[in-house]
Amino acid sequence: MTHYTFGAPLWLFGFLLFPLVFWLRRRRGVLVGVVPFAGAWHRPGAGRGLRLPLWFATLGAAFVVVALARPQRVEERRDVNAQGYDLMLAIDLSTSMLAEDYERGGRRLNRLQTIRPVIKAFIEERTGDRIGIVVFAGGAYTLAPLTTDRAWLGRQVERLHTGLVEDGTAIGDGLGVALSRLEQPARSVVSDATGGAGVRRLGAFVILLTDGSNNCGTLAPRQASAIAKARGIPVYTVGVGRNGVVPFPVFDREGMRVGSRRVNSDIDEEVLRAMADETGGRYFRADETGTVEAAFGAIDKARKIEFQARAQWFVTELFGWFAAAGGVFVLLGARWRFVRGRPVA
Repeated sequence: MTHYTFGAPLWLFGFLLFPLVFWLRRRRGVLVGVVPFAGAWHRPGAGRGLRLPLWFATLGAAFVVVALARPQRVEERRDVNAQGYDLMLAIDLSTSMLAEDYERGGRRLNRLQTIRPVIKAFIEERTGDRIGIVVFAGGAYTLAPLTTDRAWLGRQVERLHTGLVEDGTAIGDGLGVALSRLEQPARSVVSDATGGAGVRRLGAFVILLTDGSNNCGTLAPRQASAIAKARGIPVYTVGVGRNGVVPFPVFDREGMRVGSRRVNSDIDEEVLRAMADETGGRYFRADETGTVEAAFGAIDKARKIEFQARAQWFVTELFGWFAAAGGVFVLLGARWRFVRGRPVA
């Protein structure tokens, strides 16, 4: 970061003398002898050509005043030592995520519409972390590998929709794929936004969001959490939506909504809580709009990155340029007068 300042700004009050000098000159009819031969540079009633040396002298004096105030260019350089995490988001995209049991501003929202902006905000806040995304329903797939590119991750979150994966709820497979992506080497040094170096990995964790119970897949949830425990990776589980009967949209063959119906929602909270407890994570129940945000806020606080920054200031003095310019204008004025005619004593 670069900015400009003055080392001795009180000298700038010298500009207040300029009107006084001009007033005295007009009042007494003589020029103040601050600059050698200045009295010869102006004659009352002289033409524009003879007034030019006076303006050169005035401009030169202005540059000298600025030089005395010591203009400076100040550059701040920060060496940042950040501690970040590698984390994977495992997001359920089963058809049940279309259930409209959330409400915001009097408008009903489905589960995916509710969690999408919260996930985006969470990603944007975790500036020192590498984040990846796994989506699952009947199977599990990597949507985004570990990356620090927040803009690209945000675009991937916008792509989330049901039907992206074959239907079902393979919670164990979702966690298993997320764990496999965390096996990628998490090297300790990357470049940060301020130009400093040194983002050190504190570890890894997984956030798993689902609105159902495991009903397909090759890996059971408890098996996946046992793998996470063996690797020392905490799993934070979030149960999305309400239990019981909830409104669900109805679509025609062209995909147009034609109404809604009531369906039964069943979240396997016991398994989700056990997965979190076994791995050292935590289970959150997000059955209201506010509780979704609270869950991500609690996870952010529990696994907060830390920054230690050392600032260095580099100051470049610029007064020499202004002093040189002032001298040049004074000499130009004197030269102009000597060329147009000999100075008057």
